[in-house]
Amino acid sequence: MRGRSTERERIGRLLADGRLGNSGALLVHGEAGIGKSALLDWAAGQAGGARVLRVEGIESEMELAYGGLHQLFLPVLDLVDSLPPAQADALRAVFGLTSDEVRDSFTVGLAVLTMLSEAAADGPLLCLVDDAQWVDRPSVDMLTFAARRLRAEGVVMLFAVRDGAPGATVKGLPGLLVEGLDRTAAAELLTGLPPYVADRVMEEAGGNPLALIELSAALTPAQRAGRLGPLALPETAAGLRGRIQDGFLEQVGRLPEATRLVLLVAAADDTGSLGTVLGAARELGAGVEDLEPAERAGLVLLSGELVRFRHPLVRYAAYRSAPLARRIAAHRALAGALGGAGQPHRRAWHLAAAATGPDEGVAEELERVAEWAGNRQAMASASAAYERAAQLTADRDLRARRLVQAARKAADAGQDQRCGALADQVPLPLADQEVAANFARARAAVELGHRSPAAAARILLDSADLTGAAHPEATASLLVDAVHAAYSGGDAALMAEVASRAPELPVLAVPALLFGDDVPGASDVPGVSGMPGVSGALAALRPLVAATEVAATGVMERLLTGIHCLLTGDHPTARRVALGAVAHCREQGISGWLPTTLDLLVRTELALGHHEEAVARGTEALRLAEYYDLAHRASHLRAALALPAALRGEEEQVRALTEEALGYARPRGVGRAAADALWARGLLELGLGRAQTALDALSAARQEVGHPLLCLPLLPDLVEAAVRAGHPERAAQAAGVLDAWATALDRPALGALAARCRALTAPDGTAEQHFTAALALHSDGDSNSNSEGHGDGGGAGNAFDRARTALLYGEWLRRLRRQIDAREQLRAALDGFEALGARPWAERARSELGAAGGETVLTTRQDGPISLLSPQEREVVRLAATGASNREIAAQLFLSPRTVGHHLYRAFPKLGVGSRTELAALLAA
Repeated sequence: MRGRSTERERIGRLLADGRLGNSGALLVHGEAGIGKSALLDWAAGQAGGARVLRVEGIESEMELAYGGLHQLFLPVLDLVDSLPPAQADALRAVFGLTSDEVRDSFTVGLAVLTMLSEAAADGPLLCLVDDAQWVDRPSVDMLTFAARRLRAEGVVMLFAVRDGAPGATVKGLPGLLVEGLDRTAAAELLTGLPPYVADRVMEEAGGNPLALIELSAALTPAQRAGRLGPLALPETAAGLRGRIQDGFLEQVGRLPEATRLVLLVAAADDTGSLGTVLGAARELGAGVEDLEPAERAGLVLLSGELVRFRHPLVRYAAYRSAPLARRIAAHRALAGALGGAGQPHRRAWHLAAAATGPDEGVAEELERVAEWAGNRQAMASASAAYERAAQLTADRDLRARRLVQAARKAADAGQDQRCGALADQVPLPLADQEVAANFARARAAVELGHRSPAAAARILLDSADLTGAAHPEATASLLVDAVHAAYSGGDAALMAEVASRAPELPVLAVPALLFGDDVPGASDVPGVSGMPGVSGALAALRPLVAATEVAATGVMERLLTGIHCLLTGDHPTARRVALGAVAHCREQGISGWLPTTLDLLVRTELALGHHEEAVARGTEALRLAEYYDLAHRASHLRAALALPAALRGEEEQVRALTEEALGYARPRGVGRAAADALWARGLLELGLGRAQTALDALSAARQEVGHPLLCLPLLPDLVEAAVRAGHPERAAQAAGVLDAWATALDRPALGALAARCRALTAPDGTAEQHFTAALALHSDGDSNSNSEGHGDGGGAGNAFDRARTALLYGEWLRRLRRQIDAREQLRAALDGFEALGARPWAERARSELGAAGGETVLTTRQDGPISLLSPQEREVVRLAATGASNREIAAQLFLSPRTVGHHLYRAFPKLGVGSRTELAALLAA
């Protein structure tokens, strides 16, 4: 470990923390041969009494779903029985120990997290993942999922990955870049060479330790003596990786032919099983005795029943140095050896590697592998199997179907760029309309995920038109997906166009009526008589809400029903539907849709004024969106999370969230996310007293979506900003739109806001009646609250809106010198804002109250000990108070049970409680 003091110190700190019961993870990365594996070996040697689990990536094993995970956990596989039943079943399924399906990859992730925690139950645990770029994608995803959630288990995870290699993507972990050795450290590795020769080797190696060792080892005796010819070390060096590989090829080439043959079989194998390798080698005329020269040369390590290459590049050299015919023979021999070993998935991949042209039998086997992987949520592996099956398929239509399946699975795995590349390979036109519909969905997934929601909706709409009445179910599904994409873009006209194709479908009837020709657009100030479609939409919505109680309802139907309720102002029902959609995703294992359903729930919580719940749900959803690479959904969530941050006056947080959201949304036409981000900026500026800036942001937000129904929630802020900035005409126009829709929708919450805006734009002689009407409607929402404290009737009990109305009313009263009346309203406003943590609004209310002669000391912000908890501790405590066990909390928050226990251990003294019963009583109070 010469020249690696900095790296050893960093890893040593992690190991020391692990011995103290803390967890940590580190991504060790650098070029090939730079010493990453050596650092992992050093860490293993420093582990002391810690248990060590290790997996080494193998290039030929990259597409074998969960092979790396199985290799890592093989020494502790008995711990699977100690996992919660659902997690244990998931691991058994992905390891191929049962034929069960795995519907939810998060269950697998939680199982990995719990397994690591259980493996560390008796002491610290060190997990080493070497050459992670060659570990199969599902295994890497699950291990990094766990690594990011480890806290207090005493687990240390080290990942080593080669920079620039295909698949070299390990996200979300702190990194340690391993660079070349300096000249002094390099010279220490080249003892025994003449100075001139050592200088030449150092020049060629460029500080790469493996290159230093291997190039010097490859020197002939004459070269070691100083007679260096141009072919051994040319003046103009080839690429470093090529030079390292040449060193390995040199060593492999010196071995006997039979030894090279056994090494070829071992390199092609992905099990590491000595029995499997020797079984296949015997078919080619080689045996165990032929491994001896390679073992003596230090190229392979043999232990028990395993064969291991000293370095991945040795494996690569052994495989690539063999002629094509021998590589094909090796794969065929391995397929034969695995055929009777109960490993059909590995067998299929070896047969595919041996195929030199179309082979329908192998393609069918690969298709079964794809189905097996898809049933275990290994979407990337399923996609790879479908793609290889397509390559071996001669029939044009069958090849198209398999490529479409590969593209859709790639989209499910978050590989949108690869999804698009696969879709580009599909031979057109497609004769089968069902395949054509799936093709459209694959293309739309790429558009919606990273490009344009409008383009995604158009792709789906065009496909629905082509599919037609001959396939009504496929057509309906395409149209429903298209409406959702159009909504995401904030394009009401496109929503109406899509919905008009099948207005008889209940889920499409609502947008068809709400956004049809008889409903006015953004520039109109309609009367109630101008909106006949609204009453029809509300009537059509009722059976949709009832249908969400039926288990057969799909996630998209639930999503759109919740969106329709949110748009029409029925926020409590929207919340109930959103909760059902989230539960549906969790129960059915539709984890890819979970961020989207949580996004809907976040918006209903915001509409109801449940800001802490909204932040908790939004943070979880954003974490999931980032995990799945759902950049589109992440932009929506960042914009939504900016709204409660704006209310609290967290200027830096609002700027950061909205800049990232707008940076993604505006170039791609994601109008909903852009509008919400600008709304958050406007709300922040309004609270800070910068009315003109607020008006500019809110006006821009309104323009992003255009249609009044899509921007209805921000209109009260726009009215107030316009009044304060001295633009009464703009305030009156927005107030008129809000008033008309509030009358048509007949929701108390909306009615209260409309009455407040009428008060702001009305003459002083009539303003008071509008203010009192607004407060009465707010109170009506409070009196209609359900048992959860969530108002019925559209959520009129929103505490922030009620405090806003009281503030504006109090300001108006003070302006008329009605100081006693003003103080009553301003005190109510101050109390409300302080309770919500709305600091800038509380400062405004306090200033106004002081000017009216009222007492302004802090009296109502009583967070008590709860304010001492971290956000993670708050979430754990909230769930613990409901009676959930540590394992149940761990499953919901994607933590290990031990981390949950650690958070409770820290939180109980802060809260002054000693049991969960006391905790529930404290939170209830």
